[in-house]
Amino acid sequence: MQALPGFRDFLPRECAERNYIFARWRETARRYGFVEWDGPILEPTELFQKKSGPEIVTQLFNFTDKGEREVALRPELTPTLARIVAAHDRDFKKPLKWFSIAQCFRYEKQQRGRLREHFQLNCDIVGEGSLNSDVELIALAIDLLRALGFGADDFVVRISDREFWIDFLRSRDVAKERWSELLQIIDKSEREPRAKTAARLGDLAEPTFAILDGHGANEKLSRVMEDLRERGLDTFAKVDLSIVRGLAYYTGIVFEVFDRSGKFRAVAGGGRYDNLIAQLSDGAVSLPALGFAMGDVVLGDLIQEIPAADDQMRNVIDATSAVDIYIVIAKEERRDDAMRIGQRLRDSGRAVDYPFAGAKVGKQFQTAELVGARFAIVFGDEWPQVAVKNLANGEQQLVAQDELVAYLATSGSLSSRAERTGVEGPRGDTRT
Repeated sequence: MQALPGFRDFLPRECAERNYIFARWRETARRYGFVEWDGPILEPTELFQKKSGPEIVTQLFNFTDKGEREVALRPELTPTLARIVAAHDRDFKKPLKWFSIAQCFRYEKQQRGRLREHFQLNCDIVGEGSLNSDVELIALAIDLLRALGFGADDFVVRISDREFWIDFLRSRDVAKERWSELLQIIDKSEREPRAKTAARLGDLAEPTFAILDGHGANEKLSRVMEDLRERGLDTFAKVDLSIVRGLAYYTGIVFEVFDRSGKFRAVAGGGRYDNLIAQLSDGAVSLPALGFAMGDVVLGDLIQEIPAADDQMRNVIDATSAVDIYIVIAKEERRDDAMRIGQRLRDSGRAVDYPFAGAKVGKQFQTAELVGARFAIVFGDEWPQVAVKNLANGEQQLVAQDELVAYLATSGSLSSRAERTGVEGPRGDTRT
């Protein structure tokens, strides 16, 4: 038996890599004042249809449940966010700055960077219409990747303005019914031959290509870039009017994050969706909102591609997964003493392991090396003293058993797990 197509098993190493990404996501979002929330994996199918139209059903894991309800595994989190915000509108002071790490499901053909299940970070600001919130969200997206070890040479945030294109279409007297179609054509223009795009745009081809070739000005985007420059983040972003985000619910600033090499699909994407909450709540609640999503599949591939990011991840995982102390039981009659002191060490915050059954001392030391222990504590003939051995340099010292916890706490030779997991953050600051 194997996992279903497009689904993953997470063995210990893969699970550690996933948790590393989650930890960086949480740390960075909280530095920006975002709070975590979550919703159900199963929702009424209608909720997703109201956002994306009836055609979304072909991409859902949907079924009729035992209560005769039409339900689906969530393909994304924004509809659930809108539902919850509408239901609890009066319970929270605005703006809301919420994030969630959700497992999402899409029934579609699996391909590189896109599976049938994935974990996705969603960050949303609800109840704020100022341009400052758009800049804040873009800055957060940048810092999320910086926290994972990426630099300005590794990724870029491409920023656009959907309102710019709406104004363009309106100035050309294009019927509103065609806006969505034409915006999708522009959004795909980078991924198909220009001649094909020109044929689909018709009379709009020449002025559209002029804009895409750098002849479009936008005061709003200039302000966004200036604000990013003030934060020292402008080298991570650029204005790119070819980014439209084909989904119809976007209403303003939109952006996507790509690796500089262009090897992978978008790492993250989002923008302003001021009308969506009203749409999904049938007009009961109307709030401006903006957000983005970042998936773990492409991000994991990109980490492996960039040596600095990959090294940082491996160093953190190795530090957090290693055992602090391995108890070596040289005399079985000392096992009860070893367990008692081992528990005291665990109570003090140390990661401790030991052999379940009797074994030769040499084999126990081999196991200590395999689990990455920093110290071995030998319970043997020296009792009531124990031998504390530094497995990195081989130094060994006898310590009275009743002084062991204090010795390890004050010797400085065994750092805390929090200290060991500190990583070099953006611009040289150290975060744990």
